[in-house]
Amino acid sequence: MIPYQYVTLRVVPRVDREEFLNVGIVLFADALGYLDAAFHVDANRLGALDPHLDLAAVEASLAVICEVCRGVTGRGRPEIPSPGKRFGWLAAPRSTVVQPGPRHGGLAEDPAATLESLLDRLVRTGLSADVTPTPPPLLPPPH
Repeated sequence: MIPYQYVTLRVVPRVDREEFLNVGIVLFADALGYLDAAFHVDANRLGALDPHLDLAAVEASLAVICEVCRGVTGRGRPEIPSPGKRFGWLAAPRSTVVQPGPRHGGLAEDPAATLESLLDRLVRTGLSADVTPTPPPLLPPPH
């Protein structure tokens, strides 16, 4: 088994409201020098948090994060030589609309498969756009 660390990527449209939605994962496995990211943007859920959110800007920021993971430099991207240092830079707290969550760790046989599994579990809702979730039952009024 291979140890890894990951952070969730969160969209925080309005910091003052302290609301966020997970949109991606960055996963780093030092033993393999593996660093990659994946994301899924649910426009409906983000629109519920902030109808004026610039989704194109969010997706562009997430694409840059994926490029930084892969070592792409230039056009304003940092030149960070090692995957471990790039992960540290990506996992550092920031006050932008796209923010990393806290670091977590685990063990995996296949980091790429684990990245997809984490994306499914922590980001994708499993609901199609055509399905309306059932609301929770109403509680009886207090006496």
